[in-house]
Amino acid sequence: MMTFESLHQQKDHLLLNCISGSKAYNLALPSSDTDKKGVFILPKRQLFGFEQVQQVSNQSNDEVYFELKRFLELLLKNNPNILELLNTPKDCVLYKHPLLDLIKPEDFLSKLCLETFAGYAASQIKKARGLNKKINKAFESERRSVLDFCYVVQGSGSVALKEWLTEHQFRQEECGLSKLPHFRDVYLLYHQHQLKQGEKLFGIISGSNADDVQLTSVPKGIEPLAVMNFNKDAYSVYCREFREYWDWVNKRNEIRYQSTLSHGKNYDAKNMMHTFRLLAMAEEIAQYKEVRVHRPDREFLLKIRSGAFEYDELMAMVKEKLEEIKSIYERSTLPEAPDAAHAEELLIWIREEFYKVWK
Repeated sequence: MMTFESLHQQKDHLLLNCISGSKAYNLALPSSDTDKKGVFILPKRQLFGFEQVQQVSNQSNDEVYFELKRFLELLLKNNPNILELLNTPKDCVLYKHPLLDLIKPEDFLSKLCLETFAGYAASQIKKARGLNKKINKAFESERRSVLDFCYVVQGSGSVALKEWLTEHQFRQEECGLSKLPHFRDVYLLYHQHQLKQGEKLFGIISGSNADDVQLTSVPKGIEPLAVMNFNKDAYSVYCREFREYWDWVNKRNEIRYQSTLSHGKNYDAKNMMHTFRLLAMAEEIAQYKEVRVHRPDREFLLKIRSGAFEYDELMAMVKEKLEEIKSIYERSTLPEAPDAAHAEELLIWIREEFYKVWK
């Protein structure tokens, strides 16, 4: 089976090997790593066998290689990473097999790039908004209780349940609830002192980890002490955001996160830089029918990365740019999608020619 290691041991099956990422974009900093991407072709025996590997990568995933068929499939979808690979600047191409010259970049550009480049950029903006929200809305380490979302009717208003319990010197474990008919998430509240000896209430919640209030059977004839509402919708939203926040904290790249905080603008500046790069490339594809990987707007993009702009300023720029790009694509003469039949012919031809020499 083809692996990253075996591909580099039998380099005869490597069709394309390129430096990618920031160094290809002309956006590298002294601290930037060297990423690589490329294309390989399966040995003929593996192609006909069960183990048809579509891509291989090293452990850190900064070197990724796509099998020829997968490469062409992604080109047909106008995948940004693959179109960039096909259009890698010459000084970043480490090796290119002559057969790969048959795959012409202009044959694969289409109006799909509006969605794959600009659409992906828009999704990254949504992600940036989410990050901005997380940074500015940090959650405590312990999740709040159901009790924090319960309120007791008092006069013409309401008071927090916890405050009401403190005022009456009650513990929630000594209280009980019964359902108030026809009112969603509204309950009648009772206390243990109202019951006869031997009768027991079981608490408003079953414990600190409870996700809902609990009901207790209350003897007839006892008047409730209060009417209580559990704001279940607010509690559900809080629990989801609490979970998402701590999942993000546990999974985030701490070095990159500290970099985000360092410029004081509370957004991922590197991610925002690439968002604007994608928007610019989407516009260029529609206007000039070419993918410009080496960025002429390096200075502007690196200013974004340095945190030179305010978050709201960037959001306004993105909104305006997206509208412009949509208008350009509406007027563009690009085809709706690449020619799949042509891509299949290329796949077959390249395989046939390659396998004449290599089995």
